[in-house]
Amino acid sequence: MKRGFLALCAATAALAGVVGAAQAATIDTVKSRGKLICGVSLSTPGFAAADEKGRMEGFDADVCRAVAAAVFGDPEKVDFVLTNINTRFQALQSGEIDVLSRQTTNTFSRETSLGLDFGPTVFYDGQGLLVPKSLGVSSAKELTDAAICTLPGTTTAQNLTDFFRTIGGKFELVVFESPDENRAAFYSGRCEAISSDRSDLASIRAVANNPDDYVLLPETISKEPLAPAVRQNDSNWRDIVSWSVWMLMAAEEKGITQANVDEKLKSEDPEVQRMLGGADELGKMLGLDNKWGYNVIKAVGNYGEVFDRNLGEKTKLGMTRGPNTQWNAGGLLYAPPVR
Repeated sequence: MKRGFLALCAATAALAGVVGAAQAATIDTVKSRGKLICGVSLSTPGFAAADEKGRMEGFDADVCRAVAAAVFGDPEKVDFVLTNINTRFQALQSGEIDVLSRQTTNTFSRETSLGLDFGPTVFYDGQGLLVPKSLGVSSAKELTDAAICTLPGTTTAQNLTDFFRTIGGKFELVVFESPDENRAAFYSGRCEAISSDRSDLASIRAVANNPDDYVLLPETISKEPLAPAVRQNDSNWRDIVSWSVWMLMAAEEKGITQANVDEKLKSEDPEVQRMLGGADELGKMLGLDNKWGYNVIKAVGNYGEVFDRNLGEKTKLGMTRGPNTQWNAGGLLYAPPVR
């Protein structure tokens, strides 16, 4: 019995050593490489799409830049890898990318069976349906027997099946391999509706030739908490990614912006001082420079600035904050205390 116990202890210690090595692997690899490699979507305006000069722009791209700023103090030390629905998880699992920032829903099965860990929810979303205005419907309940376009490898089909079962209806699922094919089929009338996360539908509508020809129906048929993902058993790297996101949220709560962050260095608020590196040297706990939080905010702004710049009411997507509002204003955004 004692020999068996000692063997178990030795095995546990060996496993701890392996896990400990894994925990340090990503940050060491990123630092030695001199840049972050971030997986984003192929082309989703508002979230990740190249501008006319080829620079990647969007909400998810800014999350990548926030992490790069935390690690290097430079938001441009990041390479973007375009991933599709079918390859996004494999790209992360294989080490091709360091973090996946790609409108990806955190679900039970994904977090427990794919060798991934999710960071904080960066966008609270839900699945909806987009239809041509000419179809003359005002509710998803009127789409019984409709052909609905979608992509493979997502939870969309299951959510549609569950929804139509609850209303006693049927539908025809039409699956396309790429976002471009999916959009083109919908625009051409191959499907009466297209279904995805409501944020994605806003993007699809925004890039149509005549956006006003399409209507986003009012029903939200699922919960889709979108979050960045990293490989499992790498707690230090997960902490870095998570706290880079939480720093954006905490900055908005504290009224710290890209424009006033230098002025806020003089703040007498103890938490602001900890956030910006003026007290307690919290950066050392992450293996980062003590001004990592300052660098994140200086690089991309706070959460509200990132949202408004890429998705807000003054953009083509024209989205309102909805649940992606601070907790003290009736929303779901809630950063843990920085202490």
